[in-house]
Amino acid sequence: MDLLPSPAAPATERALPPLDAPLVRGLARTIRGLAMDAVEKARSGHPGLPMGMADVAAVLWTRHLRHDPRDPQWPDRDRFVLSAGHGSMLLYALLHLTGYDLPMEELMRFRQWGSKTPGYPEYGHTPGVETTTGPLGQGFANAVGMAMAERWLAERFNRDGFPLVDHHTYVLASDGDLMEGLSHEAASLAGHLGLGKLIVLYDDNGISIDGPTSLAFTEDVPMRFEAYGWHTMRVDGHDVEAVDEALEAARAETNRPTLLACRTVIGFGSPNKAGSASAHGAPLGPEELRLAKEALGLPVAPPFFVPDDARAFTENAVRDGAERRAAWTRLREAYAEAFPDEARAFDALLRGALPDGWEAALPTFAPGEALATRAASGKVLDALAPAIPQLVGGSADLSGSNKTRPAGETSLTRDDFSGRYVHYGVREHAMGAIMNGMSLHGGVLPFGGTFLVFSDYMRPALRMAALMGRQVLFVFTHDSIGLGEDGPTHQPIEHLSSLRAIPGLVTIRPADANETAEAWRAALRRTDGPTALVLTRQKLPVLDRSAAACAPNCLERGAYVLRDAPAPQVILMASGSETPLALEAADRLARRRVRARVVSAPSLDLFDAQPAAYRAYVLPPDVRARVAVEAGAPQSWRRYVGDYGEIVGLDHFGASAPYETLYERFGLTPDAVIEAALRSMA
Repeated sequence: MDLLPSPAAPATERALPPLDAPLVRGLARTIRGLAMDAVEKARSGHPGLPMGMADVAAVLWTRHLRHDPRDPQWPDRDRFVLSAGHGSMLLYALLHLTGYDLPMEELMRFRQWGSKTPGYPEYGHTPGVETTTGPLGQGFANAVGMAMAERWLAERFNRDGFPLVDHHTYVLASDGDLMEGLSHEAASLAGHLGLGKLIVLYDDNGISIDGPTSLAFTEDVPMRFEAYGWHTMRVDGHDVEAVDEALEAARAETNRPTLLACRTVIGFGSPNKAGSASAHGAPLGPEELRLAKEALGLPVAPPFFVPDDARAFTENAVRDGAERRAAWTRLREAYAEAFPDEARAFDALLRGALPDGWEAALPTFAPGEALATRAASGKVLDALAPAIPQLVGGSADLSGSNKTRPAGETSLTRDDFSGRYVHYGVREHAMGAIMNGMSLHGGVLPFGGTFLVFSDYMRPALRMAALMGRQVLFVFTHDSIGLGEDGPTHQPIEHLSSLRAIPGLVTIRPADANETAEAWRAALRRTDGPTALVLTRQKLPVLDRSAAACAPNCLERGAYVLRDAPAPQVILMASGSETPLALEAADRLARRRVRARVVSAPSLDLFDAQPAAYRAYVLPPDVRARVAVEAGAPQSWRRYVGDYGEIVGLDHFGASAPYETLYERFGLTPDAVIEAALRSMA
């Protein structure tokens, strides 16, 4: 760990003009004033972090951050992630002062209905916000994913003299971020992979909501990160010259990510609240606001004051950003002349476009085969990986079980980032949040696998992917008591209902190998949100769907009539491994002269999105006798079976035994479905 930037550090890739310390300090004062005024006007918010980290942020944004305020999506921009999302007014002030399309009126409407300045930064809502943050640690792990995507693209496309992909990812993280287990998972992987273009600015202010961090947090954070393989430094966060030098040293370190521990005072400038928990999450109050402005040398009135020199800086930031982007555009044009094929491939990846004809690579499976849907998914991936170059996937230490490693693909390593497979280790939560970061960066289509029961460990990342509408593919295998002998700790019960409850997440549980291929098609076509593929450990028969009107691509509508009967008396509906069970029950009901329609329902989310007429066709309202069967908690099916229907499911945990025994003992049998059907018809 360095106390000061190392004199032996290599030269940075660009020379900076001398630091204009008065300008930087003036900008920091302006940021503090805007943050205090916005929180005070809203009567809600967090002034402490923006006031404490204003000096650090001003140095970064005036000196080191390469961006173009008029083109927030410029591909080679540096990324800035405010992982400590409660300090959102810091980011909003910076975006406003550097010329983004965030006028002063929006700062004045902080935390109000319809404003561009919500309480926590929201991706896609405010220009310049790279990711939605607030749940602590998520932004940190997103940034690891962004840095991984940058390095992967650089490895693939950069050529001598053509650094087409060459940017840094900066994170502002709080004590709370670094207490969360997620940050430990992500930091460990980042150090292992040597992500030298990841720089974390740690707001080391020693304060949390409850009081001093010493109540619960006494570790030496830089030493922890040093053990993870990071380059670490400590600096006075209010000394702009020292911060500038430290950032230069961080940029010069290319083999390790950097943690810069910035010792700051929360609520800096507030005479009575600085350095205390009272500055964290509440307005200062009119009197303290006046005293703070006087102490900082800001005019007490009018509020939201921006001095002329800060406005001049805005003009410079816009000009400098345009020049940087123009220089990169010229580089890309020269690159296209020298490497036309690579340039076309690069542009396609940035657009997120799938190659023409990729669907032709999807395999089909013959009826009569028996194949676990996880194994079918593996075969689908083997076929898709050569056809879709942006697919980058991995597993949380379950590669062989999840079948997520396509044949012939090499792993990303510290020394070679050209592969397409990520060994995430036993880090489910970090895997999910890192995949979100990859997706946000662009140029990468991420997927990752673990057991369905461990979706609990990554649920916050699942929710954030859905909230941001990012195309991230979550592969969950070992989907029920059908995994057998591992027992109740590993047998998901409530998880399907839990996933289906997340708005914007499409959950698909295919019934056989062909539905699995269709599930991948649906997930790859869907660009406005994440998809969860839920797959079996046990083998399932490949179904004969020749009689289904929707064949061959039935899954895209979520549910379909797999087998019909004239004027059906009862509807049997199922997902996944219970679909063959429903078919057998229908056969046996037919022998009793009971006409049963069988509906395969791999995705209730997709089915709910269909027109009412289609839903009424699949589930005719006049057929009130209905049975749903699924090896999981029954909540998801209540609205489909109605008042007269029955659900054959599980309202308890599993047990350790062969899966055939478990299905028999727990009543997931054709006999149970038949009895339920007859009861619903009574």
